[in-house]
Formats: sequence, structure tokens, C-alpha cells
Amino acid sequence: MHTGKTIYTVSLLTKEVKRLLEASYTNIQVEGEISGLTRPASGHQYFNLKDENAQLRCVFFKNSARLSPVNLANGMHVILSARVSLYEQRGDFQLIVQAAVDAGEGLLRKKFEQLKARLGAEGLF
Repeated sequence: MHTGKTIYTVSLLTKEVKRLLEASYTNIQVEGEISGLTRPASGHQYFNLKDENAQLRCVFFKNSARLSPVNLANGMHVILSARVSLYEQRGDFQLIVQAAVDAGEGLLRKKFEQLKARLGAEGLF
């Protein structure tokens, strides 16, 4: 049943959302903790940036990553310079990282290590 409203195809909707995101968030700073870091043979780096309530997919393309003085690692707390994009093939919202600054050990990593130490002291870990 057609109500007279615009009917989008999946492709058209993802293109429109991508256009809006990329126009609105072109050069932003985002702070969080790295997890799920992978470095395939392509030289790109893929990871999640998270805090206690949310996470974002990130890609650090080879040409940008090789200029970075920071060697990313899981659990690292960073401030990223990035732009927002949408990977249309999967409909995934993501950050395209342009630069990274080490902001120290991540809060989630610290909490994990504290819990691990406490459970270890109790003989449970």
C-alpha cells in the first residue's frame, strides 16, 4: 500500500545517509579506547573505538597510518582525528581515521586489569 511518501531503495537511502554524514562530520576529534585491532596484509588498520556506553568501527588507511607516530594497540586510549562515513555495502557507520594521539591506558583496560588482579588475589583467575 503506497501512502504517497517517498519510497527509498536500500541503495538510495544509504547514499543519502552517507552524503549527510560526510557533509556534517568532516574533521572531528573522537576519544576512546581501541579494541579488536586487526592489521591485514593491505596495511590498513581496522578496530573499534569504544567507551563504557558505545563503540564505533574505525579504519585507518595505510597511507595515513604510516605517517602516524603512534603504534596503535588494543586497550590504548586515543584521541582520533577523523571524518565520519558510511560503508554502503554493509550499511556500517564508521570513522575514517586521519591521525591518532596516544592519550594513555584506557579506562576499560584499567578496570579489567584491576578486576583480574582482585580475582587473582582471591584465587579465582
